[in-house]
Amino acid sequence: MTVIESTAQLQLAAPQPREAPWGLYVHIPFCRRVCPYCDFNVYARQEPLIPRYLAAVRRELALLADRWGRGPVRTIYLGGGTPSLLTPHQVAELLDAIAAIFVLVDQPEVTLEANPETVDTEKLAGYRAAGVNRLSLGVQTLVPQGLKVLGRAHHPETPVAAYRTARATGFRNVNLDLIYGWPGQTRDQWEQDLATVLSWQPEHLSLYALTIEPGTPYERAVRRGILRPLDDDVVAELAELAMEQLEKHGYLHYELSNWARAGCSRSIHNTIYWRNGFYLGVGAGAHGYLGGIRTVNERLPARYIARVEAGDLPIADMESIDPRTELVETMMLGLRLVADGISAAAVRARHGVELSEAYGPELDELVQYGLIEWDGERLRLSRRGILLANEVAVRFLEPHGTLK
Repeated sequence: MTVIESTAQLQLAAPQPREAPWGLYVHIPFCRRVCPYCDFNVYARQEPLIPRYLAAVRRELALLADRWGRGPVRTIYLGGGTPSLLTPHQVAELLDAIAAIFVLVDQPEVTLEANPETVDTEKLAGYRAAGVNRLSLGVQTLVPQGLKVLGRAHHPETPVAAYRTARATGFRNVNLDLIYGWPGQTRDQWEQDLATVLSWQPEHLSLYALTIEPGTPYERAVRRGILRPLDDDVVAELAELAMEQLEKHGYLHYELSNWARAGCSRSIHNTIYWRNGFYLGVGAGAHGYLGGIRTVNERLPARYIARVEAGDLPIADMESIDPRTELVETMMLGLRLVADGISAAAVRARHGVELSEAYGPELDELVQYGLIEWDGERLRLSRRGILLANEVAVRFLEPHGTLK
């Protein structure tokens, strides 16, 4: 892994991007307030910057196309932050700019993240008309105690209203984000959250165990003894409950934290990440990975805007990914795909190595411990391995043999 110190080096060091479809991520870093557990690159009370910020995003898109080429782009993901602070007109302008600059393929999946309290009929209808075809609602929990603990702004009844409005305005691909394992949560409360959202029959569910991230208000509260995290064994029990309930209701557990209802789409954009594919990262603090180069943009919106307005790519950090690191990342990410797992043929084609040669002792030992399923052609986490995924993943940090 080589750190690149200038954009001039980037142009020289980058191999040509491969022809597989790319993902395009656009970061919207604005929030009305920042949740105490959040360590994303987000900022409260900076909404006046939004028009100038979006103009900079459109300019960065053009700069990226000049540097990397114009596609093919398969997915567009508007994440945050709170993208639903944008007006439908602003979203339409952004999507029109993307369509004018890049080659889009296969009716791109276009996702917008939304907080339930920030949307209404007019806004959701406007997003749908602008070209958004996948909505991701940040429900987190429907328990009043949990909403208070998580610092969420909405009331328990707000998500169901937002979900019904999404359906009424034409959204046929809706994801719901939920968080479990928050301090004080009981098994009954989690079971009730699951029962409620399953009764809505969303196409997709993302269920995340709460993590205490360094530097967040939550982490400081834990250090001071104000908050007491749930025991790891209790969190594991909640995860198992979710797996049981969602399987019973016909959802496919295709990624560690993600489920798709039978016959419905998995997240195409996120699957590009999990397959260690290529994606452009646009906006303040956005990460990109294309042609063997990883980039990270300026984090502060004002600095990001200034760089772009000066005609520069707003890159704060870049590195060239060597073949060994690329294989490790393919393994780390691919293990998350609990339904499909990692294909030995795909690893052979991309990295020029046999899984059994690169990780023979590790595969044998993990099979013996019942943590993976391995038939010589496909590697998957077992049910037990899903609950110990981090411990399994670290066994793939040191590949053996020679890589192409």
